[in-house]
Amino acid sequence: MSTSTLLAVLIPVAVVLVLAGIAAWMFRRRRRLQERFGPEYERTVERMGSRRAADADLRDREVQHDNLDIRELPAEERHRYADAWITVQQRFVDRPEGAVSQADELVTRLMKDRGYPTEGYEQQLRELSVEHGRTLEHYRAAHEVNMRSSKGQATTEELRGAMVHYRALFDELVGTTR
Repeated sequence: MSTSTLLAVLIPVAVVLVLAGIAAWMFRRRRRLQERFGPEYERTVERMGSRRAADADLRDREVQHDNLDIRELPAEERHRYADAWITVQQRFVDRPEGAVSQADELVTRLMKDRGYPTEGYEQQLRELSVEHGRTLEHYRAAHEVNMRSSKGQATTEELRGAMVHYRALFDELVGTTR
């Protein structure tokens, strides 16, 4: 076989192998993002308009998250938060709107104590999505009801649901996931 024939065969094979390797690497990276972010991955794809843009956004979130000083709570703090949650739940019977608002405040304080930024709701969502993407829908639902409740537009059943949603994120953040 001549050198030119050999090159004519080897170069295309090498190009195909390189392209296959790149495709496999991109597939694994995307799969990792999908597994890590859960439902938040598809939500971001929809919001960003493409998988490539969503992948870039989610990787940016990971980088920002890696720069945070997220800490686990010591047992004493976990117990203190658990007691505070029980108090908020007990208040629900007499003042459901106030209890939902207090649940939001308690979750926000817990996020801050763990090291998450709490300056704005959208920033909270971005940072929480990296480790808590699977419970983020709970937080969104609870927050939406809390906003409507502050305007007197939420039913008692919606407020009860908001408490359940806040509890899902609360348990995960405090480290007592059921």
